[in-house]
Amino acid sequence: MNILKLLLGNLIKGPATDPYPLGEAITPAAYRGRVAIDEATCVGCKMCEHVCAAGAIRFTEDEAGLHFLIWHNSCVTCGLCAVYCPTKAITLTTNWQTSHRQEDKYKQVDHATIPFTNCSCCGVRFLKAQDPLMLLAYKTVGPNEERLRDLCPQCRQVESAKGAKV
Repeated sequence: MNILKLLLGNLIKGPATDPYPLGEAITPAAYRGRVAIDEATCVGCKMCEHVCAAGAIRFTEDEAGLHFLIWHNSCVTCGLCAVYCPTKAITLTTNWQTSHRQEDKYKQVDHATIPFTNCSCCGVRFLKAQDPLMLLAYKTVGPNEERLRDLCPQCRQVESAKGAKV
């Protein structure tokens, strides 16, 4: 009798599993899925490449800038890149659907370009720091902040030293 009651209760409640692949799957909020990069906040420190357990992150450099490559086919979604990114430019999305055909395995890559800029003081080509924390490291606050963004790290140090002596 208890079995019939249990069976009837389960029939009334409905299915207890996700409807996937027939419907949208429920993804928890803290799920670690595909890696995404915000190239506007990336400063090109390459920490993510250094800590990547699977070697899925690579940087290449050319005249246009520093190119970020993430191979989703190799990524194990460990999340180390997002944890160690100082500017939080790397995030893990809730997109977990990475299945693909065998011939598309080399297309499972995302690109981002962090552009180079020329120093307004000495003309040296460098990666423009777009993170306010980077500017605070040089103890700069106020109206000079925008001007210092266009200076290479060496020129920033000189400007910071001049400001400290005053």
